[in-house]
Amino acid sequence: MLSRQTAERQTRIDRLQQRVQQLQSQKPEGARAQREQQRMLQTQNRLLQREQRTQQTDLARQQRLGLQAPTAAATATAAAAAARAAERGRFAERFREQASAQTQAALVARQSGWAPRQAWRHRHPAVFVAWLGPVFWPYAYSDIFDYTFWSYAYEPGYWAYAYDDFVDTVFWGGDSPYAAYASINPYDYPQAGGGSRARQRASVSPQTLQQLCGTPDKGVTAWPLADIARAVRPTPEQRALLDQLKTAAANAAGVFKDSCADTYALTPPGRLRAMMNRVSATLEAVKIVRPALENFYNSLSDEQQARFNALGPNVGDRSPPQQQASGEGCGDPKSGLTQLPIQRIEAVLHAAGKQKEALDRLSEATAKGVEGLQAACPNDVPLTPVGRLEAMQRRLEAMLAAAKLVEPALDEFYATLSSEQKARFNTLQQIAGP
Repeated sequence: MLSRQTAERQTRIDRLQQRVQQLQSQKPEGARAQREQQRMLQTQNRLLQREQRTQQTDLARQQRLGLQAPTAAATATAAAAAARAAERGRFAERFREQASAQTQAALVARQSGWAPRQAWRHRHPAVFVAWLGPVFWPYAYSDIFDYTFWSYAYEPGYWAYAYDDFVDTVFWGGDSPYAAYASINPYDYPQAGGGSRARQRASVSPQTLQQLCGTPDKGVTAWPLADIARAVRPTPEQRALLDQLKTAAANAAGVFKDSCADTYALTPPGRLRAMMNRVSATLEAVKIVRPALENFYNSLSDEQQARFNALGPNVGDRSPPQQQASGEGCGDPKSGLTQLPIQRIEAVLHAAGKQKEALDRLSEATAKGVEGLQAACPNDVPLTPVGRLEAMQRRLEAMLAAAKLVEPALDEFYATLSSEQKARFNTLQQIAGP
């Protein structure tokens, strides 16, 4: 059993999280009031992070004291079994099985947390990066443009990994031993030189978060609109359409400003809402830019489109990714996403009575959400930019719909848990050892 002290700490964490959410929802007027809000928010964040770090340390210590140390052979066998279970029944399963040079390059890019242009400078394909610090999908703004026009420069399993990471993070957090496709997450950050440091010892720089969240249309995630204008030499009519695209791009950047968290959501409901905020912002941004982007691109002549496409990154073969058979891999059972987390929750929390009933509803909601993701199959790549942008909108809508199915069931189940059970659920990736 967890100690009474740990249960009391979980209660304090719940209260601090509520206070942080209240402060974040306020919209004070005037510079002085905004500075005061920021000061109070920083204070509450420091208190919250200190309690969360202490909670994790206590849980790890109690597990070490309360469990008999397994033999090396037993540990290795259990770890291998967990890895196999994690790799099966996922959208990205077949991409993971392809032991190619491209797969290895994509793994490097994912582990390094590179933005698309950073990956391309290393001649690596761009990848889906799930977390950078407390921000889910940090490069969503640049992905809207870059994937639409230069999908050949992305790993083929980009959307499959996005689906898997989206579901995994709800239950396991970012550092799950079962999430076979871990990327940079809220618990580990990239450093210069390729290393990483634990969240307790470092954080993403405020400057990086400000650029990604406040001004995504600047820096490494900016769209190359000036380069496009120089390359295609637009006519006056096309120049007007390009100006409309610039305006739409700026408006799309604006919707991301309120979608970033500056604290680490360590509860499953908190993680889900953090991801929903980012997906909602990305979907809204796509809807803003899609008409202007399609109008401008469709106005170009064949020669202009060729010059446009020539601006793309040089990462090898520029031919469009080979389109897969419709639905290949999408319709297969996704037990790694639907069954494995529920089984682990049952094993760790020992839910009974009303808790078990609520967990069953969460299991059903998760399965329905994954079915919705399967319907918006991520395995095929449309051959035209217009088709890819349309597919992106459809997949974002599927992700948001899945989250909305899971959210009430997750909230209901979480509310039935005791403070001890909440602490275990919050750190399931640590205490649910294989």
